[in-house]
Amino acid sequence: MLSGGLAAGIRAAAPKEFAPESLEATVPQRVAAFSRQEPDTPALESDAGRMSYGELIRAADRLAAYLRRLGAGPDVPIGLCLPRSFERVVAALAVWRAGAAFVALDPAWPKDRLRALLDDAGAPVVVAQPYVADQLAGPGRASVVLERDAAAIDACPPFEAAPPKADDLAYLVYTSGSTGAAKGVEITHGALLNLVLWHKAAFGTGPNDRASHVAGLGFDAAVWELWPALAAGATVVLADDDVRTSPQALGDWLVRRQITTAFVPTTLAEPLLAHPWPADTALRFLLTGADTLHSYPPADLPFAVVNNYGPTECTVVATSGVIAPDADGAVLPPIGRPIAETQIHLLDSDGQPVADGGVGEIFIGGTGVGRGYRNRPELTAERFVPDPFSDRPGARLYRTGDLGRRRPDGQIEFHGRIDDQVKIRGHRVEPDEVAAALNRHPAVAASAVVARETGCQRSLAAYVVPAQAPPDPTALREFLAALLPDYMLPGSFTSLSALPLTANGKLDKAALPEPGYGDLAGLAPSREPQTPTEARLAEIVAAVLGLERVGIDDNFFLLGGHSLLATQVVMRAREAFGVEVTLRHLFEAKTVTRLAEAVEGLLLEALEGMSDEEALRLAAAD
Repeated sequence: MLSGGLAAGIRAAAPKEFAPESLEATVPQRVAAFSRQEPDTPALESDAGRMSYGELIRAADRLAAYLRRLGAGPDVPIGLCLPRSFERVVAALAVWRAGAAFVALDPAWPKDRLRALLDDAGAPVVVAQPYVADQLAGPGRASVVLERDAAAIDACPPFEAAPPKADDLAYLVYTSGSTGAAKGVEITHGALLNLVLWHKAAFGTGPNDRASHVAGLGFDAAVWELWPALAAGATVVLADDDVRTSPQALGDWLVRRQITTAFVPTTLAEPLLAHPWPADTALRFLLTGADTLHSYPPADLPFAVVNNYGPTECTVVATSGVIAPDADGAVLPPIGRPIAETQIHLLDSDGQPVADGGVGEIFIGGTGVGRGYRNRPELTAERFVPDPFSDRPGARLYRTGDLGRRRPDGQIEFHGRIDDQVKIRGHRVEPDEVAAALNRHPAVAASAVVARETGCQRSLAAYVVPAQAPPDPTALREFLAALLPDYMLPGSFTSLSALPLTANGKLDKAALPEPGYGDLAGLAPSREPQTPTEARLAEIVAAVLGLERVGIDDNFFLLGGHSLLATQVVMRAREAFGVEVTLRHLFEAKTVTRLAEAVEGLLLEALEGMSDEEALRLAAAD
């Protein structure tokens, strides 16, 4: 439970209540129970329409029967590779109703990586879109395409869903691994139920609530967005990509859609604190996490800002707390207190509790601790250790590698890492996994990857010892793009004759040079701006990327740009030119010169739509 007067000054939770038949009922049982009681209540909404709870459970059970025929059952992992959609939620619930567990996959990831994760999980089935299904299927693995297989799915006779046990596997989420391969985290239904029960008690979630769904599909926060809401009879509203990557658009969407509880990754939540929120907004709680929160909320926000912390290995959330306004802001906002049935221990290198006020490694115990890593018994034994503070047989602690300090009021302060793991746009990244992939390139003899800070932006920098001639940075990035998600791609590739080493033979990170402009991927033969529009856009792109300059033919995304930075470019371009530049314009253009063409086209359209009087006024203003 959150403490410290969570509800103080916050609008009371919706009075409508829902209780399943049993307090021990697992998440899929709770969704099914509400579907029986209130079949017409909307479960899912998006720009595409609405799906009721009755429709959700009927669709899920039809698919569950088909998955059972394909081998789904307790502890069997089923790949889930669908975009953000009603179908993805239906498929996840169907996997559970069939007694199996889902493997959370993002269809935007490289196909080789998706196949590798499915192979590691041992998934006999993957539910996917038509364009990728055949590529992910193979010996020992069938693919299910909902549209293609609709007749076979509908032909399956009804079946009685067996309720999962608390120790049964609920889902697998893959995180970056320091050995060069991603590691699959196994989470049980009992651990997920603990998250759901805490969430309902802490935030008063009920059938009158409306929750957002904006988190990345391979990110465990997506589990948190969906299932506490659906298990309580609330409505989940799915955001489009144009909305979920823009602070301004997301803030307007949350108000327009009357969202009451929203999870927003830290990098988006911080600019949202300055959003012009109407006093009567429906939003009660803005939940954030996945990265270090640097900002305190203003005193006049009409909702509570709740900071959360938790590794994937401990079922999304381990600590949580409301962030009060702080005019001073001399220290970073805390990460809160342990949630229900969770214990936080701050231990020294000998495994002993640190003194009051001391900094120690964060160890997490309790119901939310996962099973361990898929097919990685040695790593599981290293990170999931016996809990000496518990009387429960078999109790374990998860060793996070994070550092923390307990405040006098019981809240925890985050104090960084004890190793090289970093967060990039909210995702955990092990630089050694990126280096291991880079070493597979035939032109690379050795490499190292480290995180670099540019203002508030964190990105990866690669250092390469060439096998022969220095490889082209763009070619290296394109090679990695076929193996790794976009958030794991370095923005620069610096060639060195040898990696600098310490006297102990370890990488000397302090001796690595700062990347130069010529080390950036995506550089074309440099051309200076030819028009005022190109010149202004080049200034905007360089400022957003934290670079001294960019050429008008340089690829924004290969220079380290991504959706969040693209949103900043678009917003600044709108302000500079007074036309409705969109993310689609930048995604299609990629370069300053092509974006300038799009902007000039918009300007021409706006001019042609003006009356003679408006055009004269504009000319006079210029």
